[in-house]
Amino acid sequence: MTAPLPLTGLRAFVAVGRRGSVKGAAAALGVTPGAVSQQVKQLETHLGAALLERLNREVRLTPAGRRLFEPLAAAFEQMEEAVAGFDGSRGAGASRQALTVTTATSFAATWLVPRLGRFSERHPGIDLRIETSQSLVDLRRETGIDVALRHGLGSYPGLVAEPLVAPRLLPVCSPALLAGGPPIREPADCLRYPLLQDSDRADWPLWLRACGVREPKRQATRGPSFTDDLLALRAAAAGQGIALVRDVYAGEEIASGRVVVALDRPWPTPFAYYVVTRPEAANRPKVAAFRSWLRDEAALDAAGPVL
Repeated sequence: MTAPLPLTGLRAFVAVGRRGSVKGAAAALGVTPGAVSQQVKQLETHLGAALLERLNREVRLTPAGRRLFEPLAAAFEQMEEAVAGFDGSRGAGASRQALTVTTATSFAATWLVPRLGRFSERHPGIDLRIETSQSLVDLRRETGIDVALRHGLGSYPGLVAEPLVAPRLLPVCSPALLAGGPPIREPADCLRYPLLQDSDRADWPLWLRACGVREPKRQATRGPSFTDDLLALRAAAAGQGIALVRDVYAGEEIASGRVVVALDRPWPTPFAYYVVTRPEAANRPKVAAFRSWLRDEAALDAAGPVL
């Protein structure tokens, strides 16, 4: 008779592999780090192989651990999906699917969330869960996430990535600020106003150079900085200065009249938003449905405003 699988140890091992730490796994499982370590050690004894390399403040998968982790993580993900989609009160054939998407707060609030009603109309059997984070999520570990919408250059080794939208930077400000200040006819004229900066204070100098201002003045990097474009937009709408923000974020504010384009010189940055998935998840029906819907939404954007 085959010995029963050590499910507790397997679950603990997958949790550690997903998060890269015993402490993170313990928090996710609701147990102590000592319990997680003990469960994984028992699994290693059962298998006769070391699965984790224990360092000072982190753990890494050994070659044997890597071979075991991917199929186990996929199996646990399927079990999690089955449980999440099961509704015992609805009868056979009425289960729903859950789809978890992670992206930046700004992109979720301004581009993704206002459109989700159209996805629900097209796919009423899929329940979306939107998570926002300013930091990158490692899809190779976080198997509970189906799709990541990432802003970058498109290089995501080991993952499937396709371009979604390519934002352009626009200078925007409140109508009152523009009406009460000096005219802006050339890019350099923006330097006569307070500038609202990104967190790295890099966008204004880059935009000015791209617009032909050879040596932007020192004030190109001065002014309050914001880690989120939505915050910069709010500051611009309040008349605090000119914000250089991505056009996909500013559409609603411009349409409402809360901000205006200070100078119609959009700059297409080399960065874009990409739809990123794991290779084994990319063609699952629910993921494929969401990717197809995203492509359609991006095509609508190219054809004209839809919000």
